[in-house]
Amino acid sequence: MEDNDKYMPKDESASTKEDSIPKKEEAEKSEETKEQSTPKNENSSTEKEEVSTEEGKKESLPKEPLEQKEATPQVGSIHDLPMQETNEDIIWLSQRVNDVRLKLADFIIGQEEMVDLLMTGIFSAGHILLEGVPGVAKTLSAKVLAKALDIDFSRIQFTPDLMPSDVIGTSVFNMKESTFSFKKGPIFSNIVLIDEINRAPAKTQAALFEVMEERQITYDGEQYDMEFPFLVIATQNPIEQEGTYNLPEAQLDRFLFKITLEYPELEDEIKILQRYKNNIKSPDLSSIKPVLTVADIQRVQKLVQDNVVEDELITYVAKIIDKTRNHGKVYLGASPRASLAILKSAKAVSAIRGRSFVTPDDIQFVAPHVLSHRLILTPDAEMEGTSPKEVVEDIIQEIEVPR
Repeated sequence: MEDNDKYMPKDESASTKEDSIPKKEEAEKSEETKEQSTPKNENSSTEKEEVSTEEGKKESLPKEPLEQKEATPQVGSIHDLPMQETNEDIIWLSQRVNDVRLKLADFIIGQEEMVDLLMTGIFSAGHILLEGVPGVAKTLSAKVLAKALDIDFSRIQFTPDLMPSDVIGTSVFNMKESTFSFKKGPIFSNIVLIDEINRAPAKTQAALFEVMEERQITYDGEQYDMEFPFLVIATQNPIEQEGTYNLPEAQLDRFLFKITLEYPELEDEIKILQRYKNNIKSPDLSSIKPVLTVADIQRVQKLVQDNVVEDELITYVAKIIDKTRNHGKVYLGASPRASLAILKSAKAVSAIRGRSFVTPDDIQFVAPHVLSHRLILTPDAEMEGTSPKEVVEDIIQEIEVPR
């Protein structure tokens, strides 16, 4: 565990105080030099020299407290405002994050890491892929999160016969005006839940390329921009292969995270049964009150953007990415998009954890989730049963952590 104080923004007030000391010494030396270089009058008495010396000392005395007063920032001065504002923002963000966690905890038991990663995706403007066996609350988690935010939500159930126009929209003929007008599809929303994304054919999946990367749709020569915020949360089942279509690498690379949901622990399973033992209906999400508005999300993203990342940590991220391209078990390594994803998601995690600066722990936390779906292993590694996540964890262990 590294010392987090190393990565905190440095205070320049201390250096200002130290700079004032040499200035005082130089002033005193200049006074002495002037006294030595001044030619003495033989007819002048010793008393005049003593008087002039005392007057020179009296003139220099007020300068010392004046310099100290300028070098020392006063309480409540402009030097303190940025740090005070940052602390207030961090406290505000921590309260909002706890509120969202409580909202999801009313319906989702366990899966604390998934909840933090979902919020990280929203705060860093990244799309999320949820992968897990049926019945581990993938869809429910996305719906509860959308309810906790005061933004629009839409759901698209991908099926084998789904067409691209069913997603992005189509042209509709207006009989009265004898013109065609564009009717927007369900992709035009803030949070878009794509359920079973691997059920749709390749041409429908390809319709998501532009909107996920550039947050816009081009149809019939016209460009339609998405409203802020825009986030795609997609789910897929890794077990069933019949009637499914593997996502192309270009689309997988557009997801910030791939979150793999496992079965709950025994204690969590008991809590789930205890909570719903007297309820046979589906969970009622109408009671969820929004916690974050659009303005709040903009404020959080601005806070995340301003978080400090030291140069040593940037080099650390670059070494991790470079190692994926030169690893014996990796056929296709990570691209620069992956390194940028690690950087911005680590900044979001540091803000969620109540800090205004990034540490190596933040990078190590997000790296497996950012890289696991971007790496293609060699056939030998796949035959050995090695997973991409295990390769990423080995790379993190091999690379020296900045000190």
